[in-house]
Amino acid sequence: MPDLDGLTEQFEQARPRLRTLAYRMLGSHAETEDAVQEAWIRLSRTDAEELENLPAWLTTVVSRICLNMLRSRAARPEDPVGVHLPDPVLGREQSAGPEDEALLTDSVSLALLIVLDTLEPAERVAFVLHDMFHLTFDEIAAVVGRSTVAARQLASRARRRVRGTPPGEVDGRFAVRRRVVDAFFAAAREGDLNGLVAVLDPDVELRADGGLVLAAASGVVRGDRMVAQRAAMFRQPGVTVHAVLVNGSPGALVEREGKPVSIMGFTIERERIVQIQILLDPDRLSAFDFAAFTA
Repeated sequence: MPDLDGLTEQFEQARPRLRTLAYRMLGSHAETEDAVQEAWIRLSRTDAEELENLPAWLTTVVSRICLNMLRSRAARPEDPVGVHLPDPVLGREQSAGPEDEALLTDSVSLALLIVLDTLEPAERVAFVLHDMFHLTFDEIAAVVGRSTVAARQLASRARRRVRGTPPGEVDGRFAVRRRVVDAFFAAAREGDLNGLVAVLDPDVELRADGGLVLAAASGVVRGDRMVAQRAAMFRQPGVTVHAVLVNGSPGALVEREGKPVSIMGFTIERERIVQIQILLDPDRLSAFDFAAFTA
């Protein structure tokens, strides 16, 4: 068996891809780390010399771990707050770092992750493996424990549900998307209802997740007028909005009196906001290190 240092080095080289894979399957930072760490534990207990293709083996193991996690999640009682957002990925908008550049080029929108949350566990795994990581249906069949034909059907069903949801922003002009988001906040601060409506799609959807602590703040609001009225909170004194990347797209970190109170993601099509995602849950916000985004 290869020495532990050598095995550790190979695993660390694979870690970024494994984390990306697990995040797209789970939409949870904590569960992503748990899945990747479990894969390392299993590797450390395996005779690596018998593995013909270590990256492929790790992909299969992490996928199976994620599938089991999704099945366990599905078996639990429904979340009493009713609205759950995936964990966002934050990045600095002005950055020369390779990690942030990767976030821009290899991101998955929150809107897509929200749709993926509605899929059956095996459908989600099949879709992510085939449409995002380009595994064959034979390989996927081995992960989900189905026939090749069944694996193909799983991915096809998932694709029908996902159809029309952009994996990232459909408008590639980043500066235009940022200008739309900035116009939203400018109008909100001024209480300009018409200005807000001007940047919102008539059928815009706002999804807010306050968790158990702020369950009353959780909910879904639809329609430009209703969402515009909800934006009145930004007229409150002491509110500061920081421009950040949320899953590779223009978003915002909102502080009130110096304390982070929400992360906001935006889905933009044809220069109009079609979906707003707001994470308000204090428990989940506490897991983020905001220092780099508020300095």
